[in-house]
Amino acid sequence: MNRAADPRAQALPLPPSTLTHDATPGTGLTASLTLFFAAAVGVIVVNLSAAQPLTGPISRSLKLPPELAGLIAMLPQLGYAAGLLLLVPLCDLIENRRLIVRTLICCALFLGVSALAQQGWLFLASVLLAGATSSVIQMLVPMAASMAPEHRRGRAVGNVMSGLMLGILLSRPLASLVAGTLGWRALYGIEAGADALLAVVLSIQLPARRPRGTARYPQLLRSLWTLLRTERVLQRRAALAALALGAFSAFWTTIALRLAQPPFLLGMRGIAAFALAGATGAIVTPLAGYLGDRGAERATQLSAHLLMIVAALVLGVAGAGWGGFSCAAHRVLALALLVAGAAALDAGVIVDQTLGRRAINLINPETRGRLNALFVGIFFVGGAVGAVLSGVAWAVSGWSSVCLVALVFATAVLLFGFVDRAASRAAS
Repeated sequence: MNRAADPRAQALPLPPSTLTHDATPGTGLTASLTLFFAAAVGVIVVNLSAAQPLTGPISRSLKLPPELAGLIAMLPQLGYAAGLLLLVPLCDLIENRRLIVRTLICCALFLGVSALAQQGWLFLASVLLAGATSSVIQMLVPMAASMAPEHRRGRAVGNVMSGLMLGILLSRPLASLVAGTLGWRALYGIEAGADALLAVVLSIQLPARRPRGTARYPQLLRSLWTLLRTERVLQRRAALAALALGAFSAFWTTIALRLAQPPFLLGMRGIAAFALAGATGAIVTPLAGYLGDRGAERATQLSAHLLMIVAALVLGVAGAGWGGFSCAAHRVLALALLVAGAAALDAGVIVDQTLGRRAINLINPETRGRLNALFVGIFFVGGAVGAVLSGVAWAVSGWSSVCLVALVFATAVLLFGFVDRAASRAAS
């Protein structure tokens, strides 16, 4: 679509920008820098979910009342959502390298406070602010996209996203391992040091990217609603990503509970090893971006959605005995099927999200920061809904209901995918 001719673009409070202001696109994203971007977002995203398996030790150490213990895991996520809305849109207003480096330094400082905090209120406030500044992830992804030529943008986003998804999948077992060996304070100290080191390297490696926007900050925030209301590609791709992440969250929220039950009876280390094996699905991320760049986006998207449905069925067979399969009689096979189903589900979700990010990063460079913020914010809502429904399903009737929730989400993704592809064909 030609954005210059699109009347919706004129409704936005930013004047048209030119590619000369887009971080010299197409010239700066080398293979080594792509790898560094992937590693950076993978490290930073650990800040958001590392606390989830450590709620008990942290609440006991800080003498938090039981009714506040849940805030340990919730506040980083809440802060991240606030950062998406309040900080990431600044990418369209402030020079990006300076914004990214300073935000990451603040994140390191807040994590350092978390590691040293002796009062519960100080710890909770610091992890909230660390979560907000961890939204720097969504500044780095569009920066990487802006540095790649359009015909390689999908591959660039896919490569960076592989680091992000690996970080999400590995954060919980990594947190359990470090905290079990060195204590939970050491985990936050290591995260703070890693983020500080990344800030130094990014200040050296990143090119300057100066947006041409002249709007004031309140106008920038108001334009979020304009983009969400008028940008059809964003609406469709964010809805797909939200449904896909709903299936992802439904599975990963309760799989540890199922693995701890007969016939599997896995301990913390066994569950961590399972998470590592399931994370192998992230290897498809660069391939998804490559296929999108090669013109095979629609077929790749459909394959990913079908794979999610197959994965949900396999998880139901292996963990709940769908189709008459006996988990107890075939424990090793059932565990292998669960690993395969987890990897397949991850792969399907990651492919859909990678293609979605590629699509929105091709829309309009001058609104790239806000588009990414909206995209991520919407699919995080889907993930939260999936997690809540998974918990309810587990409480009602166990793993079979959890798999049914995941299957419903996956089926919705498949059906809505047909709508998205039809709209894409009509627009092309």
